[in-house]
Amino acid sequence: MVNVIGVRFRKAGKIYFFDPAGYDIKQSDNVIVETARGIEYGKVVLGPRDVEEDKIIQPLKPVIRIANAEDDAIEQRNKDKEKDAFVICLEKIKKHGLEMKLIDCEYTFDNNKVLFYFTADGRIDFRELVKDLASVFKTRIELRQIGVRDETKIVGGIGICGRRLCCHEFLSEFAPVSIKMAKEQNLSLNPTKISGVCGRLMCCLKNEEEAYEDLNSRLPNVGDYVTTSDSLKGEVQSVSVLKQLVKVIVTLENDEKEVREYRVDELKFNKKKKKDKDKAVIEDEELKVLELLEKKEGKSLLNDD
Repeated sequence: MVNVIGVRFRKAGKIYFFDPAGYDIKQSDNVIVETARGIEYGKVVLGPRDVEEDKIIQPLKPVIRIANAEDDAIEQRNKDKEKDAFVICLEKIKKHGLEMKLIDCEYTFDNNKVLFYFTADGRIDFRELVKDLASVFKTRIELRQIGVRDETKIVGGIGICGRRLCCHEFLSEFAPVSIKMAKEQNLSLNPTKISGVCGRLMCCLKNEEEAYEDLNSRLPNVGDYVTTSDSLKGEVQSVSVLKQLVKVIVTLENDEKEVREYRVDELKFNKKKKKDKDKAVIEDEELKVLELLEKKEGKSLLNDD
């Protein structure tokens, strides 16, 4: 076990581990650390704790110091300079006639580099733009092309749930999401219902996938024939996945039919066969929705990878 703290940087959602190096560091403190990009200013989001060594990316670098008032002032100046740099970069992009959308700008803490994040439909030749920006800022310039998910992660916003976007709040990286996850949760395959602010499949479809897979495996399919605990036979009309209740159209002694609700453990039926994980049964009317979403994703949505 190794004693570490978890640090998050202003423009990165991922948490990085550092050696507290004997400092009395608490959660919400700001610290100065060395990263692959140089000296950085970060916020402690995980206080000192013991973590297994195999979860640590070696070498584990020590904290240089707890941020002081001067460090805080430098960080604030960098934030202010980023606003001006953003405007200047917009002007230069327009000057060079480049088809790119500037999303954000970032100064490293030691001012050794200025990073500009942008989106574009294809590859952009920004070599002249970099030269122009370098002559203005007198430091290293890095232009980084990002995707629409990364854009949303940086910009932030409110999801259809009414809460701040998960990707902006706490997600460190994007997990693969497939339309099969929406089908497993019996969600409408309407693109506007299962797409996030970024226009891609919602990341939260992944959150409850395993729970729904487990619950669905215990239930019969709609249309299956079952035998009830009161020795009646009938056809499944509907299922409530979370409540594990099943509505069955049962046939009574006088051949009359009646809809009754049973707990799943009160029914006998053939258990579902485990589906091929890499395939999903797509109905004809759903195929159009799938094709539309696949165009947005730029890949097959039937697969999780």
